[in-house]
Amino acid sequence: MKYDVFLFDLDDTLMDFGETEKNAFTNVFATHGFPNALADFRDTYRTVSTVLWGDLEQGKMSLSELKTERFRRLFLEHGLEMDAETFGQMYLDYLGKEVHLIDGVTTMLHSLEDARLAVLTNGFKDVQLARIAASGLTETFEAIFTSEEIGFQKPQPEIFEHVFKQLAIKDKSRVLMVGDSLSSDIRGGNNFGIDTCWYNPKRKENNGLTKPTFEIHDWEEFQMIIRQTTASS
Repeated sequence: MKYDVFLFDLDDTLMDFGETEKNAFTNVFATHGFPNALADFRDTYRTVSTVLWGDLEQGKMSLSELKTERFRRLFLEHGLEMDAETFGQMYLDYLGKEVHLIDGVTTMLHSLEDARLAVLTNGFKDVQLARIAASGLTETFEAIFTSEEIGFQKPQPEIFEHVFKQLAIKDKSRVLMVGDSLSSDIRGGNNFGIDTCWYNPKRKENNGLTKPTFEIHDWEEFQMIIRQTTASS
């Protein structure tokens, strides 16, 4: 096999974060007496969250700040008088209970049983560990790396340096970073000098300068690419 180590993003790569977010968002607001929160607040929340996650990727904000700030801004926008810090933690608790594996993921991971597999996610440690544990895939991965624990996030090179040190990886050419985000997964992998695979099930156009080594639209296509690279290596 050309690649010995596969680094997988988690949200919207191995797990459906849209479904996870929708359920957690609905549940946490329902607990506070807002049963129609999905219709009333989600669009604003997504706008705020997108900006803040972009700030996180650029190192302008920490995860702990993001956890509270996204709800502080949301509550301010809608005139809601609730404690953003407490609410933010409750939301994370609900996120950790949601497990929605993307179709084909389990089969794909099992097909790589001879390789070293690890998760590299910009998400919150406790949330991501809980979701992976509930999915039954914990033992599939040699390690699970979160930006909260490491103190850096994709695409920053420091997070990749930490992973390579912990896994004692010497040869970058044997590593493939797989993820759905051009700005964090692919750019981060490219800048660190490793091959990248863009998981793009919605067939979004890539009009930027960040170009992946491979682009796939489902996990069967990924397995086919890995077989081809294995045959040619």
